[in-house]
Amino acid sequence: MKKSYYLFNPGRLSRKDNTLQFTPVDEQGKEGPCRYIPVETVSDLYVFGNLDANSAMYNFLGKNGISAHFFDYYEHYTGSFFAKDYLLAGKMQVEQTRHYTLRNKRMVLAQKFVEGAAFNMLKNLRYYNNREKDLAQIISQIEGYATQISATSEVAELMGIEGNIRQTYYAAFDTIVSGFTMVNRSKRPPLNEVNVLISFGNMMCYSVCMDMIYHTQLNPTISFLHEPGTRRYSLALDLAEIFKPVLVDRTIFRVLNKKEIQPNDFMTDINGCVLKESGKKVFVKAFEERLKETIKHRTLSKSVSYKHLVKLECYKLSKHILNIEEYKPFKIWW
Repeated sequence: MKKSYYLFNPGRLSRKDNTLQFTPVDEQGKEGPCRYIPVETVSDLYVFGNLDANSAMYNFLGKNGISAHFFDYYEHYTGSFFAKDYLLAGKMQVEQTRHYTLRNKRMVLAQKFVEGAAFNMLKNLRYYNNREKDLAQIISQIEGYATQISATSEVAELMGIEGNIRQTYYAAFDTIVSGFTMVNRSKRPPLNEVNVLISFGNMMCYSVCMDMIYHTQLNPTISFLHEPGTRRYSLALDLAEIFKPVLVDRTIFRVLNKKEIQPNDFMTDINGCVLKESGKKVFVKAFEERLKETIKHRTLSKSVSYKHLVKLECYKLSKHILNIEEYKPFKIWW
C-alpha cells in the first residue's frame, strides 16, 4: 500500500534505478547516510527542510504520480508539485464553473460546507462537555450561529457567520487543553504553542484535501465557499473546513492532553512561536495515525479510513455538481 513520506531534514533527492534516494545534508554540507524509498510505495512527499532536486527528479515523480508538498521554516504551506492532471474532464469543468457562477447553486454548496464544519465542531465540544469540561455556553452560542446558515443569501454574509462560529469554537480550547493556553487565534506568525499546532495542522489537512481532489475529476482551483484565487487550490480550503475539527483539532487535543508534545518542543523568537523538528515528528505521527484510523461506514457497510473519507467527500461533491445526487457534508455519526 502506498503511503506518505515526510522529509524533515534538508538534503538531496535523486533517482537510483527505480528507487528514490534521499541524502540528508547538515548545515556544514556534510552528507549523512542515504535512505532508499521504493517508488511504488510512495503516494506523496511532505517536505519540511531544504530539498535539492533537479528537473529529472520531478519528471520521475510526475511519471509515477507522486506529489510533493512544501512547507517553510515557520510551518507555512508554500506550494505543491503535482503530476499532470490526468483525470480532469471537460463536462466536470463546465458544470463546476457553472455551479460557481450561478449564485443560487454556489450558495447551496457554500452553506453545506459551513453546516458540516459547524456540526463537527459541536460534536467535539459535546464530547468534552460530557467529560466534565463546562462548554455549555459556547455550545449554545455556536448552535445559535448555525441556525443562521440557511438564511444567508451572499457568500460574504455566510463567511461572517463561519468566522463567528470558529472564533467562538476556539474560545473553548483553553478549557479543553491542559498545560497550554491559546487566548486568541493568531496567524502569520502564530504567537503561542496552540496557535502553532492549529496552523501546522490546518496546512496538513489542506494538503490531504488537495491530494484527494487531485485523484478525482474536480478542478481544485474552482471553489464555492472561499473565493477562487489566482495562485491557490481554493477547493481544498472548502473541504478542509469540514475535516479540520475531525483530523486537526482532535489530534491537537490528543498530543497536548497526553503530553506527547511538551513545551520544549517549541521555540519562541521575535517572529513568533515555532514548532521544533521534535514536535513536528510527534504531531505528524499522530496525524498519520488519525488518517489511517478506520470507522464503519453506514452507507458502504464496510470500514474506511479517515483519509478515504476525504476522497469520498470529493466523490459526493462530484455527483452533486453533475446533478446525480444532492451533496450532504460529512458529519461525525459516532
